[in-house]
Amino acid sequence: MTTVDLGGLRVSRQGLGCMGMSEWYGPADWDESVRTIHRALELGVTFLDTANVYGDGHNEVLVGRAVAGRRDEVQLATKFGIDRTGGDDRRTVRGDRGYVKRSCESSLLRLGVEAVDLYYLHRPPQNAEIEETVGAMAELVAEGKVRHLGLSEVDEGLLRRACAVHPITALQSEYSLWTRDPEVLAPVMRELGVGLVPYSPLGRGFLTGTVDTATLGGGDFRVRNPRFAGDANAAIADAVRQVAARLGATPAQVALVWVHGQAARLGIPVVPIPGTKRVRWLEENVAALDVHLDDDAYAVLDPLGEQVVGARY
Repeated sequence: MTTVDLGGLRVSRQGLGCMGMSEWYGPADWDESVRTIHRALELGVTFLDTANVYGDGHNEVLVGRAVAGRRDEVQLATKFGIDRTGGDDRRTVRGDRGYVKRSCESSLLRLGVEAVDLYYLHRPPQNAEIEETVGAMAELVAEGKVRHLGLSEVDEGLLRRACAVHPITALQSEYSLWTRDPEVLAPVMRELGVGLVPYSPLGRGFLTGTVDTATLGGGDFRVRNPRFAGDANAAIADAVRQVAARLGATPAQVALVWVHGQAARLGIPVVPIPGTKRVRWLEENVAALDVHLDDDAYAVLDPLGEQVVGARY
């Protein structure tokens, strides 16, 4: 596993998204999740992504326990901002200074560490200007509790305003064969020295061709996701499957290596964080780095983003 300079923070070329280990993607399995994190470290996947909101803190505790005694081996990224205390139907995004500071203290306690390597604002705040929020995050850097700052799902205006307060290391946004939104920000990200951390690079599993919505449990949010309804996007998964069959790879590997390959086209560091709670899928994802896409593959894959039916949420 090689490493990448992500806006000043050196991380493994591929990371691990840990959200599904706690909720949203079916039942949680603590022991299997810990085994997956340990196997990730063995394979050189040291960039771990979590958030205070995943499982209402459960995920940070899990990640913290899994890396206990191995802090020097990992780059820990967590997030704050989404407030679910009023219920998921009344969630808000907070960015007021006091909330930012308290959220960080709580995350450090759950993770069992003295500092996090990358601290993200999870979504644009609804109750504060971005300057107040990033200003509070900058205070955390000065206090030694946070090493680098990140944002998630922001537009160019907010990114520029945030960078005027403190350097931003990374922007985490959904990015995959069927979600191309972050590409419009590539020029400003190059200008400001910001790297891209794509979440859901496998299209929430859809691009792997292994997800059957008819068998998903009620706790899996994809049951209600517009893009998973019916067969509207079946042709996209079929196209990925056909490319994979020709190359002797899996659909997941093809979808993932396509995301990796966009770093050269966009001119910015790109470090995807495919999420999984199972060792077998982790190993498959890491093996994607050995897959090579030829011109014929790109000719099939590049246009898929224009064929998507349904909103992201």
